[in-house]
Amino acid sequence: MSARLLLADDELQIGRLLKSVLSAEGYLLQVATDGQTALDLAAKWRPDLILLELRLPVIEGRDVCRRIRDWSQVPIIVLTACDDEDEKVALLDLGADDYITKPFSVRELLARIRVALRHGTQMQRDGGSVVTFGSLQIDRSRRLVTYEGQEIRLTPTEYNLLVLLSGHAGKVLTHRMILRSIWGPHSDHDLNTLRVFVTQLRRKIEADPAHPLLITTEPGVGYRFRPPDRQ
Repeated sequence: MSARLLLADDELQIGRLLKSVLSAEGYLLQVATDGQTALDLAAKWRPDLILLELRLPVIEGRDVCRRIRDWSQVPIIVLTACDDEDEKVALLDLGADDYITKPFSVRELLARIRVALRHGTQMQRDGGSVVTFGSLQIDRSRRLVTYEGQEIRLTPTEYNLLVLLSGHAGKVLTHRMILRSIWGPHSDHDLNTLRVFVTQLRRKIEADPAHPLLITTEPGVGYRFRPPDRQ
């Protein structure tokens, strides 16, 4: 069955372009040109993914994102003309799964949509299952990690960090999200500790830790786990 996408954007040109492109890709698309309509469609139509412009009339995109997160975990990709790091962090902390900066290429947008849809499906998986990402395998029931068939010895914190990142494969996790999840609610600003553990983890699971491909840095924002099939 075709995935259902909701585009919330009041730029008619963007709406026409994306409707043509996404329909050609086999997606079912609804378009909302203001925030209230976007909320109504999200509740009634139940899309599989939402493309959300921030600058919407009636109700702005940030409030749309916040309200949807009160009742749904549907993947949300924010479309923004803003390239400010603090703004991106704030969006992700609100509950957005990803962001793409305007102007963007259609090819990049389609890739982000595919990743977000896969992530939405992955959230339904059993947390104790064995998951495989290329040469990397994580057995959550046994807390066992192997790379190219060899067991990788991780500390408890390294393991928890890997499970967190890989469990949100393709999604940007902010520093704040990671710190709170691994070290608790009062660790928001302990970035040096996070960097040390990411460096240690990369040394153990990356073919070339100096040029990481699995755990990539989103400068000023956080980290993204990018399995081989999504690079």
